[in-house]
Amino acid sequence: MTPNNAVFNKILIANRGEIACRIIKTAKQMGIVTVAVFSDADRNSLHVSMADEAVHIGPSPSNESYLVIDKIIQAALISGAEAIHPGYGFLSENAQFCKQCKIHNLIFIGPPVEAILAMGSKSAAKNIMAKADVPLVPGYHGDNQKPAVLKQAADDMGYPVLLKAAAGGGGKGMRAVAHADEFEEALAAAKREALNGFNDEIMLVEKYLLGPRHVEIQVFCDQHNNAVYLFERDCSVQRRHQKVIEEAPAPGMTEELRQRMGEAAIRAAKAINYQGAGTVEFLLDTRGEFFFMEMNTRLQVEHPVTEMISGQDLVEWQLRVASGEPLPCTQDQLQIKGHAFEARIYAEDPENDFLPATGTLSLLRPPAESAYVRVDTGVVEGDQVSIYYDPMIAKLVVWDRDRERALARLTEALSNYRIAGLTTNICFLYNLATTHSFRRGDVDTGFIEKYESEIFRQRSEDINYGAPLAAEAILAARQDSAKQQAAQSSEPNSPWHLANSWQANSITKPRVQVKIGAREITVEADPNNLNTQLKVVAADTESFNLFTDQGVFHCSEVKPDLGLQDNQADGNLTAPMNGTVVTLLVKSGAPVSKGDSLMVIEAMKMEHAIIAPADGTVSEFFYKEGELVDGGAELLAFAESEEAQ
Repeated sequence: MTPNNAVFNKILIANRGEIACRIIKTAKQMGIVTVAVFSDADRNSLHVSMADEAVHIGPSPSNESYLVIDKIIQAALISGAEAIHPGYGFLSENAQFCKQCKIHNLIFIGPPVEAILAMGSKSAAKNIMAKADVPLVPGYHGDNQKPAVLKQAADDMGYPVLLKAAAGGGGKGMRAVAHADEFEEALAAAKREALNGFNDEIMLVEKYLLGPRHVEIQVFCDQHNNAVYLFERDCSVQRRHQKVIEEAPAPGMTEELRQRMGEAAIRAAKAINYQGAGTVEFLLDTRGEFFFMEMNTRLQVEHPVTEMISGQDLVEWQLRVASGEPLPCTQDQLQIKGHAFEARIYAEDPENDFLPATGTLSLLRPPAESAYVRVDTGVVEGDQVSIYYDPMIAKLVVWDRDRERALARLTEALSNYRIAGLTTNICFLYNLATTHSFRRGDVDTGFIEKYESEIFRQRSEDINYGAPLAAEAILAARQDSAKQQAAQSSEPNSPWHLANSWQANSITKPRVQVKIGAREITVEADPNNLNTQLKVVAADTESFNLFTDQGVFHCSEVKPDLGLQDNQADGNLTAPMNGTVVTLLVKSGAPVSKGDSLMVIEAMKMEHAIIAPADGTVSEFFYKEGELVDGGAELLAFAESEEAQ
């Protein structure tokens, strides 16, 4: 692509991080000048340095910067940009933003405002899809939002049900409700999250299908009534309704089913006179029946897997379609080539309910990129992961000629990904990708919950497999250390430098006490027969991650107990992460029961409830609503009742 082929002279990217960097790459290849916007927190970020120009738009919180329409429009006008690419998230599906672009003669690189409005309300979208003969999941999509009406709808269709924010996306404002007595609390939490994320608390109630797969179709439409689908992506593996690993094509997909789903997606797009990139999301059940979930009127986070199997640059397609050009390909010109996976690298703690993590990327070493491995990111070593934005560090994308080879590429790349300074989900992703069920392609939206013990390596067979290898790794480290000490000694051949429990005239196998996961186990290991091919990666100064063909194990050597005791807890509950206090749910001095939600903290667009550990009383809250808290900070004073002690 040469600058002569540029469809725009200059565009502004109304986003940040990874997606902003992704758009800038393609725009530069097309000879388009790029303008970045940035908040206080992003002043020195990667997308700012990559862009040709950058405009400051305000404080760190997104509702004071990236979500302020007037600031984005003003930045575009000042810079002389002809068009605005919204990326995904933030204002990408905001109809008012699209309107303002049109008013100020700025091209919105996305669908028309009417299409955004049509799909912006999930309830309205359902009605449109019904008329377009697109199959729907049973549910309540009405305007009456009284809690009693919503609960009655849930009661009538039977539990489990799924609460969904009508204006939502990305798993925000969603709650699965298994029983009627959980409904009210789940509804309140979903509404709070929806208000915080989308400034809209309208809810849908849908039947929660058992064992469904989440399969989505990538569609593209131009201004000349042309439309194609670029096949499907399987996004079934999720936690908290957010995707973890996506792949294309979907495992087990037949050509007949692919065509039916693709044609249904095209009908959905044409029903709203769609233009640009869009994704029609379906639930696919075990019988091969599929049901419309929603249509995302933007580019998806997982679009790289579609690019890898189709050989197309979807951002380039967006830019060309927005400029008035016809689609680059017809349906019969599109072909699936190979298989691709995308794993989302997050700053989060899978061992602690996937709570988001903050901190400094003191070490950042992604695997080497090639024709088989792609890393889309918006951060560099030394960057800070803050509370203000999504905790995604990167998207690791791999490709090969078939699923088995692509999966091998994925696990190898994950084992070579090095990050230090904060907690990540890399080991979790590796373990997930090496489970027997995932290898078989046997996935559904409940996959993580169903195989939790296997993913987190909690089973006895996992411990029995990993412990001897951990002991060997510890002995090997001892031997390396001993060799280094011997080399620096005046008597390098002294038996005192041996690290094998040497005794005169005897052969011994040292006993090594290891902690693997949450379990401690004693193992005999032969120092003369160690596996030197083990892939050991330091997790911190005291522990390491051991990568094997059966998964990754978090290990450490159990040191002798020197009689030191941990400080006793003082009864105060602490913040599990950096965040903002959203709401206080009880009054100081009021009695509470074990399991009651006491307060809610929000970080990186996700809520976390602080739960009463026992029956007792909250004597004092140390923070007010809206205040920032640091991870580990004492949030409230809690006293157990005498009966609970």
